Amino acid sequence: MSSHYLVDFLFLLPMGILAGIVSTTAGLASLVSYPALLAIGVPPVFANVTNTAALFMTGIGSTLSSRKELGAHRKELLHVLPLTVGGSILGAWLLLAAPATTFTKVVPFFVLVAAILLFLQVYPIPYPGRREKQAAGPSRLGQVLKSIAILGVGAYCGYFGAAGGVMMLAILAATTTMNFSSYNALKNVSLGLSNLTAAIIYAFSSHIYWALVVPLGIGLFCGGYIGPKIVRIIPEKVLKLIVSILALGLALQLFWKAYL
Repeated sequence: MSSHYLVDFLFLLPMGILAGIVSTTAGLASLVSYPALLAIGVPPVFANVTNTAALFMTGIGSTLSSRKELGAHRKELLHVLPLTVGGSILGAWLLLAAPATTFTKVVPFFVLVAAILLFLQVYPIPYPGRREKQAAGPSRLGQVLKSIAILGVGAYCGYFGAAGGVMMLAILAATTTMNFSSYNALKNVSLGLSNLTAAIIYAFSSHIYWALVVPLGIGLFCGGYIGPKIVRIIPEKVLKLIVSILALGLALQLFWKAYL
């Protein structure tokens, strides 16, 4: 092991742990892991695909740690998984067909909308019949729109991925009666499989820095295991508020880079 790789290893391992925790609690892993790869000199597109390959380990760690939540919601998981996997295949193909830079002007709007949706879960806007409508659950049209939105998030994660977890949290928060820890577990597992699907495609059609996937992936696995345990402790409203504030900050940062 060269001294240069050892330095990268020792840098990426704790960054991976932090990213895994942030991913499984807030859905913002790429806020940590993607910039970490850029910081050690990996070109942007290759950093994106390398990050995607490593993020699969978050899904493994969080799945092992979330068996309690997942066991009670297998039906919902079986609905979400095919949509995110199918979307990730489409997104990975789009990334290989066009540079990720073509998406930079649209991404900030997605992240901003996700931040607003989560914030409204904490401080909802009251309107007549709101409680009755929530109790009745989503309509058939609402279910179709939910499926399309989840498919879109899967495609986004296969294409670029930053804040994809926040978008998934926002969709599930607005369309389910499950508690935060349960739909957060669904998000972790489904996006973990989405990342694996995209990584398999990238492995045959792009360049993944596998030597860097190792320390980042180990860290993401550890962080992914720790995250769900944190979610069980912190009150749901506090978590949603933290995630919405972080997502808003990320949206502002992305707007700055894209338009200024």
